[in-house]
Amino acid sequence: MVTRGEVPPAQLEALVAVVELGTFEAAARRLHVTPSAVSQRIRALEAAAGQVLVQRASPCRATPAGEVLLRLARQVRLLTSEVAHELAATTVLDLSVALNADTLATWWQPVLAEVAAWGDVALRLHVEDQAWSADLLRRGEVLAAVTSDPGPVQGCRVERLGVLRYTPAATPAFAERWRRGRRLDWAAMPVVVFNEKDALQHDVLAAHDVGLPPVVHRVPTSHDFLAAVRAGLGWGTLPEPQLAPEVEAGRLVALTPRRHADVELHWQRWRLDSPLLERLGDAVHAAARAGLRP
Repeated sequence: MVTRGEVPPAQLEALVAVVELGTFEAAARRLHVTPSAVSQRIRALEAAAGQVLVQRASPCRATPAGEVLLRLARQVRLLTSEVAHELAATTVLDLSVALNADTLATWWQPVLAEVAAWGDVALRLHVEDQAWSADLLRRGEVLAAVTSDPGPVQGCRVERLGVLRYTPAATPAFAERWRRGRRLDWAAMPVVVFNEKDALQHDVLAAHDVGLPPVVHRVPTSHDFLAAVRAGLGWGTLPEPQLAPEVEAGRLVALTPRRHADVELHWQRWRLDSPLLERLGDAVHAAARAGLRP
């Protein structure tokens, strides 16, 4: 297998460009070379690795072996950019981070304000469910991730952030409409889910020994998910920072005040001697201390 010292930077950049842009032609335009030159660089890299690194599909994708080298390529790019930045070169530093939509909409906001003051840093956020964001680290697509997985991805370190609490909620009128005596009709009342990966509503229903009701609404953004529940479209589980002011204002009620789901969140980041990653981690931990349960 190739090692870091044996891989020409031009070949690594070709791999990143092909995977990020999806075609050899687009990669060639980014690198200002011909598609044939990009193909030659990828073939040379595959020859050195002894295996296929890029699936020639539409779009092109990295194979598992290619993902390993993709991580290396992005690590090299980050460290090289930081060196150029310290030498006062005109370099913009890219920060690619994975996090879930509820995190972005709630306790992560102070991180955005912190990064806004840095300058010369481009924040590239990948919104993914907290149970799946670690996959983006494994594939080398991000430098760090907010994840519910406490197991470290190879080459990464894990730091606990805190707990984001979720509670099923709906409008008072919706809750009354579906109340049957002292209980709610969980099997029949419409529900709002975020996407097909969102298991929070399923877990609530399973706790009441029922499956999904006939009407299931899919609303795949955090702000609009809250708006849908507030409009009475259905019930849904909401994170504590969103739900608390809604309950206080009387717009929503907690359907199970004593039962909730606590999602433990972790910060996973590459093990790199990177001042930028350290600085970002400090901002994330400060925001977590202010916005999450310990």
